Amino acid sequence: MEILNSYRNPLILDADALNIMARQKDLLKLIPAGSILTPHPKEFERLFGETHTDFDRVSLALQKARELNCIIVLKGHHTFIATPDGKGFFNSTGNPGMATAGSGDVLTGILTGLLAQGYSSAATAILGVYLHGSAGDIAAKQLSNEALIAGDIIETLGAAFSSLNH
Repeated sequence: MEILNSYRNPLILDADALNIMARQKDLLKLIPAGSILTPHPKEFERLFGETHTDFDRVSLALQKARELNCIIVLKGHHTFIATPDGKGFFNSTGNPGMATAGSGDVLTGILTGLLAQGYSSAATAILGVYLHGSAGDIAAKQLSNEALIAGDIIETLGAAFSSLNH
């Protein structure tokens, strides 16, 4: 809570930070503008309530991004990125092999690195999610979905960056 009261630059909030906020909803209003939240569907539900359809979940993500003035990266098969200006983006990269321990931590690291380099929060989320999925696709092509581990995504991140130039 001390960080949220004193730090005003965008943060990347994942995992336990989201779980704490789900239990202490008053913390949501302290999130610095432009922060990026990266919940998977269950974390999203704990934070913002149950939805009955994917359409409802996307609509709620857009609403909450606007209310909180933050980016919501709703992780999943086609990760959805909701921005405070009401725009939403579905990611086209990634594969089932990425549903492995540590993959979300790799995404958080990519997002943190991009944000630290000065990318806007929206560009960070869109580029970071795309690169994460692209690196996962490259790794799966080399190793298979079944054998993919989080470290493989890190190992192929350079190739994913390089693919942007082609």
